[in-house]
Amino acid sequence: MKKYISLGIVSLLLFSCSAAKKNASAANQLQEKYWKLIEIRGQKVTSENYFKEPHLVLKAKENRIIGNSGCNSFSGTYELQDKTNRIAIYQLAVTRMACIKPTVEEAFLKVLETADNYTVKNDTLQLNKARMAPMAKFVAVYLK
Repeated sequence: MKKYISLGIVSLLLFSCSAAKKNASAANQLQEKYWKLIEIRGQKVTSENYFKEPHLVLKAKENRIIGNSGCNSFSGTYELQDKTNRIAIYQLAVTRMACIKPTVEEAFLKVLETADNYTVKNDTLQLNKARMAPMAKFVAVYLK
């Protein structure tokens, strides 16, 4: 009888540890990575679409978001709900440089303001609004 109780306790501990790792890994999949914008509203993003590479980084410290929208830098705060894959981005501050080249900036900033959920698969991040098609797609870029 003691063996069964011990086995049950060990199983419970292992299950709770793996569930905690799963929740922690969802945030870890997103945070502290350089996410390069590759598609916005179904259109591929190429070097003709920007002056500076559009990207974002979700910093774990103080839930800060930083990045570049194609011409101007931005920063703000975000909130993640791992269990439901919800994201909210708040208080975006954007520099206002004069950009000669047309960029994806306006569409990118609008996506950041309206996205309410995300999907991560391998090294691809999608920002979505409700159950509509992905508004933006990003790929993780790792330093070599």
